[in-house]
Amino acid sequence: MIDWADFIFVMERKHRKILEQNFQKSITHKPIIVLDIEDNYQFNTPELIDILRISLQDYL
Repeated sequence: MIDWADFIFVMERKHRKILEQNFQKSITHKPIIVLDIEDNYQFNTPELIDILRISLQDYL
C-alpha cells in the first residue's frame, strides 16, 4: 500500500517512527502526516470516525 500512496496518514508520532524504521526506502519521497490522535480507539468507533473526518477534511 505504501508504494501507491500519495500521502501517508498516521495517528501518532510513534507510528511514523515505525514506518521510518521498517519502510525507509518506500517512504523516501512520500509526505507522512501525523494526525496526533491517540491510538486507543476500537475499529469503527463512531467517535474516532468523527475525529478522523475533521482531521482529514483538508485532504479529502
